[in-house]
Amino acid sequence: MTGPVNRRETPPAATARRLGRSTRVLLALLAALLTAVPFAVAWHFDADARAVSAQEPPPETPPGPAPGAARAVPQGPVVLAYHDIARHSGSRYAVTPEAFEAQVAALARAGYRSLSSDEFLAFLRNGRMPAPRSVFLTFDDGTHGLWVHADRILAKYRMKAAVFLITGQVGRHRPYYLSWQEVDRMRRSGRWDFQDHTHDLHHRAPTDRAGHEVPALAHHLWLPGPGRRETTREYRARIEGDLDRSLREFAGHGLPRPRLFAFPFSEATAPARGAAAPPGDDADAAAATDQTAGRALDEALRARFAVRFTNTSPRPLPAGARAVAEGQVQRLEVTRGTGTADLLAAVARWAPVPPAACPRPLTEPGQWQRTDGAGTTLAALTGTAARSGPARYVSAAYRPMGSADWSDYTVRVRVDRLRGQDNSAALVVRDHSRAPVTVSLGHGRVRVLTGTGTGRREVARRTLKPRSSHRLTVTVKPGRTVVLVDGSARIEHRSPRLRRGQATGGIALSTRTGRDGVLRPRLAALTVTEAAAPKAGR
Repeated sequence: MTGPVNRRETPPAATARRLGRSTRVLLALLAALLTAVPFAVAWHFDADARAVSAQEPPPETPPGPAPGAARAVPQGPVVLAYHDIARHSGSRYAVTPEAFEAQVAALARAGYRSLSSDEFLAFLRNGRMPAPRSVFLTFDDGTHGLWVHADRILAKYRMKAAVFLITGQVGRHRPYYLSWQEVDRMRRSGRWDFQDHTHDLHHRAPTDRAGHEVPALAHHLWLPGPGRRETTREYRARIEGDLDRSLREFAGHGLPRPRLFAFPFSEATAPARGAAAPPGDDADAAAATDQTAGRALDEALRARFAVRFTNTSPRPLPAGARAVAEGQVQRLEVTRGTGTADLLAAVARWAPVPPAACPRPLTEPGQWQRTDGAGTTLAALTGTAARSGPARYVSAAYRPMGSADWSDYTVRVRVDRLRGQDNSAALVVRDHSRAPVTVSLGHGRVRVLTGTGTGRREVARRTLKPRSSHRLTVTVKPGRTVVLVDGSARIEHRSPRLRRGQATGGIALSTRTGRDGVLRPRLAALTVTEAAAPKAGR
């Protein structure tokens, strides 16, 4: 009888069976993958779309009047400071798209072109005007209105701009701030570049026990735990850590390293505007820490950036040699209340002009800025008004922004109606520089002084033949100032050794009266020419 048959599978059959199961598993995984990929891709694009707001087309602006004949004198670059471009905002720093469109259109019609940050830095390095008329458009904070509204407007007029990012706010508090995806699209357009506005120090914080708030970047802050202000070491570590974090954010998102920095609130080391000073000893401590903060902040910024920007400055710092010497450039701030005509007029006032373009300053009353805090006209300086009210001193500066880089020029002026010790007149050259020179002219004497305020000192004095009228000639050359009165009384003053740009500046005038009823001196026949050294006896 035959026994049962052993039906064990041969090795090839077992292998085939295992391969069949593996194939089915792989096919199932592949099917799942093919099903999931479209959903993943769709989710990715949906997330990206949510991070990129829809842009609005530029407003339709009626064509403006054709500009007049452009002056032969180059104008620019003037740095304009915007913040947000938004239609429904109550902030004075938000310009509507319609207003921005009108301003950009007017600049384009007037022949202005905009600069990139690289072009602006090249101008600061070599001093060569990049175009007959140019502006550098800057935007602080990085609001998403730049993508939604401003980008299409810039594209329409082929303009460029720079954005100063608060990197810690990018992608946060949407939709107020830009997202990193919007930043990337703006960068790739070629219209925008991005610069630094701190990582997370664009806010105010307490500086003392009473809670008085100051800009967090520029001041020592109060530490509630230990109950004291930061030490200089703590302050330095805080601000340097923030700046370095900001630079890492730029690198991490594929942006070039920023070379420009804008101060939050446009305040560097000065106390916050409107903040009450701490009482008693705290006021002295706050002043001392502000000074150390200023030095530490200056060192930290100079080590990381080529140029700093502010909208407020105790003396004019337009783009040019003086600003380069200080490492800081002043910007013309544009707000919701800035009209298009006002903007064009301000740009023209800020644009640098050579002395040769200003032969008769007294015929340009709109180019003078009263610096005595009273009045707006030149009547008190040109002698068409008697002294009235309590003011015994009147002063005005000529084109303080446009003349900031004057260095080789001669000024001639006639001073009339001088009367003994009762009145006097003065001409300032190198105005608002680090080495201003004041020539004070009276009835029988001339004085030369340097410095300003309580730091001003007399460096020379000459006795003159008493006259009610004198002719004054002052020539400004690098390193020296030459004074002539009536073509004979000569005084030469050697300026201290300063860096290029620190001793440049234009002119200012002032008059004084000593008692009631005495007419002010009259300033007349004021001319400015390219420098030509005066000779005694001529």
